[in-house]
Amino acid sequence: MRKKATVIGAGNVGATAAMRIAEKELADVVLIDILEGVPAGKALDLMEAAPIEKHDASVIGASGDYSQAKDSDVVIITAGIPRKPGMSRDDLLATNMGIMETVTKGVAAVAPDAVLIIVSNPLDAMCHVAYNASGFPKNRVLGMAGVLDSARFRAFIAMELDVSVENTHAFVLGGHGDTMVPLPRFSTVAGIPITQLMSQDRIDALVERTRNGGAEIVGLLKTGSAYYAPSAAAVEMAEAILKDKKKILPCAACLNGEYGITDLFIGVPVKLGAKGAEQIIEIELTDDEKAALNHSADAVRGLVEDLKRLG
Repeated sequence: MRKKATVIGAGNVGATAAMRIAEKELADVVLIDILEGVPAGKALDLMEAAPIEKHDASVIGASGDYSQAKDSDVVIITAGIPRKPGMSRDDLLATNMGIMETVTKGVAAVAPDAVLIIVSNPLDAMCHVAYNASGFPKNRVLGMAGVLDSARFRAFIAMELDVSVENTHAFVLGGHGDTMVPLPRFSTVAGIPITQLMSQDRIDALVERTRNGGAEIVGLLKTGSAYYAPSAAAVEMAEAILKDKKKILPCAACLNGEYGITDLFIGVPVKLGAKGAEQIIEIELTDDEKAALNHSADAVRGLVEDLKRLG
């Protein structure tokens, strides 16, 4: 039986994720958006590219019709709005909380066994909204952040050392934002820690650039934000789930005492398989790393408290 993936939100991130899933032939794809005609138009465009890209995955679009997501194995949620001029942080939180609740309930009703991958921002807080609205077990609600942040760190390491990105490995823990915790100690090139390959001031510069990776792209684009790398990150997670790969990736997962954190979605290494988050991998952190992770967790906890207040 063919696998099925639904992508909610037909904007740049969602449409590109749909394209990647189809072109990798990971699953048949349903693209859903509230905009009339847009998901159907983009789905048809992708289907017309299929003979050239040589894949037989089906891509269909639906406007506000969650019934098309029936029995999906994976659902990637990108729906939400960016912060607009004059909009307060509370306004953004309240608006995206409402969108996430509506979307998640719609999906959960027709795809009760799906694994949810949350991409909408503020990401860690939106994972809590999706978790509460879906009623799913915590292993089937995940946030895409660490894969993206780690990929950015890996790209910067490869650029700095003029090596293949395939030789690089990196871990970024914590919330998706400027409190994220890149871990140079666990970041390597062909197994060699980067702490042995570059000076501390260069490492510090790359860590800072990773923290500001999204903002750097927004600054260059002037209008809009990153979507090639975010969609690739979401699809890497989806592939691990759809193929039951047991792949260890940094994802926002709901912790239950791991790293001394409870009832909070935060970025940690996770083993991803058909059941979603099949294991939280705990690594031994230094005192400074623990303090940085706790600081990041506090920032996420503050957003969750704001959600409760606004709800």
